[in-house]
Amino acid sequence: MITKFEIKSHDGPGRIGKLNGNITPKLFYKNDLKISPYEGSAYNVDKEIAEYNIKETLKLAKENVDKYDCAVIEGSKYLDLRIKSLKELEKIGYNIFIIANGDELLTNPRELVEIVVNLRKNAHPNSVLIFTFAESSFMPLLTYMGIDGFLVDASNYYSYLNVLQTPTKAYDLNMYKIYENITQEELEAKNIECLEFVIKEIQTHMLNHSLRNLVEERSGTTPQNISALKLLDKNHMDFILEYNQLF
Repeated sequence: MITKFEIKSHDGPGRIGKLNGNITPKLFYKNDLKISPYEGSAYNVDKEIAEYNIKETLKLAKENVDKYDCAVIEGSKYLDLRIKSLKELEKIGYNIFIIANGDELLTNPRELVEIVVNLRKNAHPNSVLIFTFAESSFMPLLTYMGIDGFLVDASNYYSYLNVLQTPTKAYDLNMYKIYENITQEELEAKNIECLEFVIKEIQTHMLNHSLRNLVEERSGTTPQNISALKLLDKNHMDFILEYNQLF
């Protein structure tokens, strides 16, 4: 079921758009999306298993295309399967996609960059890419690579792990006693507040054409973050320059 999405401008490969009247990049809450049933797949599995799960996901997506507006891009760690999944789902009629295994991708910078960049390159311009379980410090870089939104469920995921999200760092509260005796519900609320601030920060930088500055500021927050930016610049400069403004 095609949902109306319109690109308004770029800041690098990052896109400012409108989805059903809402500005993107944006946070997606639980009730914002109608996600088609899918056959989930672990990240590090044999290719045959990943292929089977894609086949089942495509079958479910086709059977339910009139009921749902969002589908899940499976494919585990295999780039060719991710692209196949995306293209087949677009043929079925979807244009909003959740990229599965986001938490695993964040710990594998090379695969993260290759999968996100190539999904953005192969997707229709009006297809929306949504990332799962994004750490807040990674959100500027992911947006810069073409991600259009983030699931707020990440706040629940990190609060369950007793991790506090800030714009620059994720704190394990078992080690860093920033808040003691905080409940999971209170921690989740703080994590949602952080995600809401970071998405506003990203939107504002994009409007001022300074997203790259924010990306570079945040790149030093984790080894995975700085590695991903270096790999992006080294291997995909053509992708970056394609959208850069000429002054």
